Amino acid sequence: MSTKQYLTIFICFLMNMLDGMDVLIISYAAPAIAKAWSISPANLGVVFSSGLVGMTVGAIFLAPFADRIGRKSTMLIAGLLMATCIYATSYATDVNLLMIFRFISGLGIGAMMATTAALTAENSPVSTRNFWVSTVVAGYPVGAVLSGLVAATVIKTSGWEHLFELAGLATFLSLPLVGLFIKESFAASQSAEEKPSVQILVKEPYRISTFQLWAALFLAFATLYFMLNWIPKLATNAGLSMSAAIYAGTVFNLGAIVGIPMQGYCSSRFGLKKTIGTILLFTAVTMLSFGFFVHSPYVLVIFFLMGFGVQGGFVGLYAVAASMYPTYIRTTGVGWAIGAGRLGGIIGPILGGLLVAWGLDMTQSFWVFAIPAAFAGLMTFRISSKDIS
Repeated sequence: MSTKQYLTIFICFLMNMLDGMDVLIISYAAPAIAKAWSISPANLGVVFSSGLVGMTVGAIFLAPFADRIGRKSTMLIAGLLMATCIYATSYATDVNLLMIFRFISGLGIGAMMATTAALTAENSPVSTRNFWVSTVVAGYPVGAVLSGLVAATVIKTSGWEHLFELAGLATFLSLPLVGLFIKESFAASQSAEEKPSVQILVKEPYRISTFQLWAALFLAFATLYFMLNWIPKLATNAGLSMSAAIYAGTVFNLGAIVGIPMQGYCSSRFGLKKTIGTILLFTAVTMLSFGFFVHSPYVLVIFFLMGFGVQGGFVGLYAVAASMYPTYIRTTGVGWAIGAGRLGGIIGPILGGLLVAWGLDMTQSFWVFAIPAAFAGLMTFRISSKDIS
């Protein structure tokens, strides 16, 4: 690999760090916002999901433009949406404004993740593509961990609003790197008829494997976003302090920092489907065992292992999408796969809010979401694409 390839991959990693930060600060700020505005758990779940709706729309409808107008242009547009609306969130005064800002910032986040995954796949050797795609997407939990470490202090000393100001400014400052060092690239189709379109994804030879991939991502995202958004709030309900609850979410994302690169390494050695399917089944078992450790000093280890498993597994599915489709529809394929997953991500936090409202505790909630985690693993084993081992 050349220096230019490494630099491109590094910038993609950085943009995914900002994605993770911009997504997760709402969950870190949620206890403080709920306390200040007296928001019910159900309404808080809708706020979480409004950002995920935006990410779904961005991945499905904005990300495919990268196959037409170029990867660099799409990254700049997505970054500008993220930066502007994350910063503007600090001025929200009610739930409706919060939902609007989360939705619009989600548009940029959804497009950014799909575009960086495709760009990384195109700038890495085929033999190590799975590793590099997984490593770049590992920027997402790195950003989540760093923002969690900062959030505990910033919210306590300066208020939740200042947290969004800092995140917005950080995203603004990253845009010159994209403008200066990312070379504009377009997807070259093989013929005039081969234009980027979702119709290609659901026709032979991609039809069956596309729907299998979408189903696996739907289930994995539902599990992941339930945990990403609700771990801090469920932890406070269980009696932890606000700072301790934030650190629980941080440990969860710390597990992902280890799990994602390890998944990429194992996938390169043992195959994507076998590795990802096994990791997701491991996640389900870990969630089922949570009740045995909830009141023990080892509970943080369980949070770590759940983050290790569910995030390592779902990120591996990005690598599956990047490998399944040829260059001229790669961002479209990755974007629609992420979009299908985001539908699960929308349902997950809403269902989490309902479970809390119905009186289920943390252990019981994890039991419920162990089911989609297990089925995501089983579906991954069945993905039938000939290009995926």
